[in-house]
Amino acid sequence: MVTKKKSAQSKSSSNIHAYVGTDEASLKEAALKCFNSLVSEEDAEFGAEVIDGVAENAESAVKVITQTLGALQTLPFFGGQKVVWLKNANVFADTQTGKSTSVIDASEALAQFISNDLPNDIIFILSAPSIDKRRSFYKKLVKSGNVEVFDKPDMSRDGWQDQVKSHVRKLANTKDLKFEEDALEHFVMLSGTDFAQINNEIEKIDLFLSRDERVVTLNHVLNQVALTRSGVVFELGNSIAKKDLSSALRNIDHLLYQGESAIGILLAAIVPTIRRLLIAKHLAVKHGIQASRNYRSYESSLSRLGEEETSHLPRKKDGGLSVYPIFLAASECRNFSLSKLQESLSECLRANRALVTSALDHRVILERLVIRVLAT
Repeated sequence: MVTKKKSAQSKSSSNIHAYVGTDEASLKEAALKCFNSLVSEEDAEFGAEVIDGVAENAESAVKVITQTLGALQTLPFFGGQKVVWLKNANVFADTQTGKSTSVIDASEALAQFISNDLPNDIIFILSAPSIDKRRSFYKKLVKSGNVEVFDKPDMSRDGWQDQVKSHVRKLANTKDLKFEEDALEHFVMLSGTDFAQINNEIEKIDLFLSRDERVVTLNHVLNQVALTRSGVVFELGNSIAKKDLSSALRNIDHLLYQGESAIGILLAAIVPTIRRLLIAKHLAVKHGIQASRNYRSYESSLSRLGEEETSHLPRKKDGGLSVYPIFLAASECRNFSLSKLQESLSECLRANRALVTSALDHRVILERLVIRVLAT
């Protein structure tokens, strides 16, 4: 499984199957597999009904839900089992459409029916990449049926790398591949949470390496792994750390061209980079922990610090220190003074406020920020 997958159910119902979460590729694959296992080719015409769950406004969302409810209430023409699949639904999302009173009322009617009145010979499948888990519809769905959640790790939270690393290791094991630690860390930084891309890159590395060479090194990753959106974010951070202004500006242009928001670029790339550089610089100045070519040596030096000295450092999901991003920053923080990095973090706060409150062009705000950060 390529994502964090969990079952959320209590009073299990074998004829209600819901697939939700932010990892659309895995979600769609699981929902299709469920549908194909329940509907044979000969029964597809009369024993199944697939409803497109994408709606552009409240009126069309109500129509989608009403159509679904009608399909669930209609018994099979020739008797036997019937499968109703509400596919790729966005009508239950935390959006203006999803929060519409008419949509909420229709959702409640659907939830009430599948919870209490769904006939035993009617099977309901829901695939919903966007769903508001705070709403009563979702809560009733969890109580009434089998719900599988496919969520990508949240890259805005410390420790997301560990979830991805765990998946990469499992996937590599199926190919009899073993990543060196620095290669695995760099792979995750480049690929991010794009699980479809991760699968493709593992396949590519598997084909590239011979049967006798199954250890993936950092050079393999650098030479083989394509630059994804997350990779561009990573490269933007690298450009800032190396004080390469022209490269940083190019990467900002690239991300904006791809449709990334300026606030997203600031919070996903620029702020974390400045923060890591500041942490690495502080460790070097205050504790004498200097850059090292050996990751294990650097990790060991950090582990010898007391809890008070490490309480502010980023953590993994298991509570351990997230060392590798700091290790990468340690070799670049020599390009900055401690006071400059502290000032740069304040500049990031000012840029954040400007993006939210001012009418200035967002590209200009980001470019000014990067120029100020990298100014000598």
